[in-house]
Order: sequence, then C-alpha cells, then structure tokens
Amino acid sequence: MALDTRGWLDRFTAALGAQPVTDEEVENLLALAGIAAHASERKAAPVTCYPAARAGVSVPDALAIAQQLADEMSEPGDPHDAG
Repeated sequence: MALDTRGWLDRFTAALGAQPVTDEEVENLLALAGIAAHASERKAAPVTCYPAARAGVSVPDALAIAQQLADEMSEPGDPHDAG
C-alpha cells in the first residue's frame, strides 16, 4: 500500500529516529527542490536537499542560498551559462 506524503515522511523519520518533518519544512524543501530543478537538471532537485542537511544548514537558509545561486546564474554574462 502506497502512503501519502505525510504518511511516508512520518514513517521514514520514525525509522531514522528523527523528529517528524513539519508542514513548513515540507513546503520549504519542495521550494528548494524546485529551485534546483529549474536551475539545473531535474535530478539535482532531490539530491540538493542532502548536502544542505549534511552541512547542518537550516531549510530556510538552504532555500535562501539556493535562490541566490539561481539568481546569480540567471544574470547575463554568467561564465557558467551554456548559452
């Protein structure tokens, strides 16, 4: 039986011995993944959350850093711009 998002997250965090993920954290993580997906290949979206957590960066801070990076990358004349 497939679980909904909340059911999966609650079971997964319990299995990890971690605190449940809040609704606000879920929304911020989805926004973080969205920024990564639009600024790079889509597969970067789920993986982007891992280094943020590994670095001990809060979700709101990671979201701000990702948004800043995406904004910088979209500026004209970016040396990493493929176009």
